[in-house]
Amino acid sequence: MTSAYDALIIGAGQAGPPLAGRLSAAGMSVAVIERKLFGGTCVNTGCIPTKTLVASAYAAHLARRAAEYGVSTEGAVAVDMKTVKARKDMISTRARKGVESWLEGMERCTVYRGHARFLSPHEVDVGGERLTAKRIFINVGGRANYPDLPGIDRVAPLTNTSMLALDTLPRHLVVVGGSYIGLEFGQMYRRFGSAVTIVEKAPRLIAREDEAVSAAIREILEAEGIAIRVGAECVRFEPRGAEVAVIAECTSGPPEIVGSHVLLAMGRRPNTDDLGLDKAGVAVDARGYIVVDDELRTSTPGIWALGDCNGRGAFTHTSYNDFEIVAANLLDGGRRRVSDRIPGYALYIDPPLGRAGMTEAEARATGRPLLIGRRPMSRVGRAIEKGETQGFMTAIADAETRQILGAAILGTGGDEAIHGILDAMNARTPYTALQRAVPIHPTVSELIPTLLGEMTPVPPQRSSRPGD
Repeated sequence: MTSAYDALIIGAGQAGPPLAGRLSAAGMSVAVIERKLFGGTCVNTGCIPTKTLVASAYAAHLARRAAEYGVSTEGAVAVDMKTVKARKDMISTRARKGVESWLEGMERCTVYRGHARFLSPHEVDVGGERLTAKRIFINVGGRANYPDLPGIDRVAPLTNTSMLALDTLPRHLVVVGGSYIGLEFGQMYRRFGSAVTIVEKAPRLIAREDEAVSAAIREILEAEGIAIRVGAECVRFEPRGAEVAVIAECTSGPPEIVGSHVLLAMGRRPNTDDLGLDKAGVAVDARGYIVVDDELRTSTPGIWALGDCNGRGAFTHTSYNDFEIVAANLLDGGRRRVSDRIPGYALYIDPPLGRAGMTEAEARATGRPLLIGRRPMSRVGRAIEKGETQGFMTAIADAETRQILGAAILGTGGDEAIHGILDAMNARTPYTALQRAVPIHPTVSELIPTLLGEMTPVPPQRSSRPGD
């Protein structure tokens, strides 16, 4: 059986459903194909469930600190993991059902549940039915990377997906991977009551960030009792009865860590290896990401790739922006490009890290004359009032153009306050204009004009060449 449509959308993540809405509203017939869970990573195994768990962990942490605020609690703080999981499942399920019902009720949209495989550049098979369209949009997302480490087949470690199925508290959680996913899970489970060790191959945590950010985050986590092991060049696993030994050759500490559970948090990989992309002539890179141009077109005319599977962003907001770019260019006569967007993201430990634009290291590498401002959160009134003074804020700008190049706010409210800087960067507003703003007191954002007003020239880096 063959069914023809104006457009096929493979995957119902963050870009697919809104694109279906725009295309169907424009009068096109659309088929949306989803083989597993509607809503993609964000709704099912990413942002929504994990940040729900982060909220529960924060509540437990704050309850333990209640006496600092003059609040009395009787006895020890208890965490009911079954209730924590049930709350997470309820919120995630509600979001997933909302996406599914939206698509099912969409005019001129047909929903297929099954695995899509390309037969040719304009033909896709779904459970034996052939679907055709002149326009095909791939939005298949990604999954946890599962590296072939020695002994991994003997211990059945958890991933970010299987971790969400737990409704009991691990005695000792060993997290292999010291980046965003690993740090969020590590802190939340420490706050739930587990012993936690984080093992990272690189010399420091979240190595893509500036060293000052990495060092501050390590200090925050260690202050909560999380053990950090960096420089773990060789990691292997061995069963120890009902538990797991993680053997890590690190620069310091014992070589063996025995935990009740192991979480692999070693990056992501795209869900592109079983789509038959070769039959459509769609090129992928060495890691399996679909190669796209600045307008998200693949190597095959009439096929686009959006979201995590194209390697041009790894966040819900970049996936949604992919939809906006494609829709504007197809339907609104736009010329929007991926390269126009300014990177922005957050790390949802507590306190959170909000990031925009370049790191300080990246800005220095451009060779431009720079200005930089720094302020510890201990000098931010809102942080003092809340009793949450860990972290700092920093911003860096081009000394000649006065354009803000990047910023980091590691501190309470940092994930929200960073948007003031991100908005100014998107508007191409010089930092001097933001410096004259009159923000609301008392907030974290009110210190951004002060931060910018205190910027000073960045001293040049000393050369490491012999004789210099």
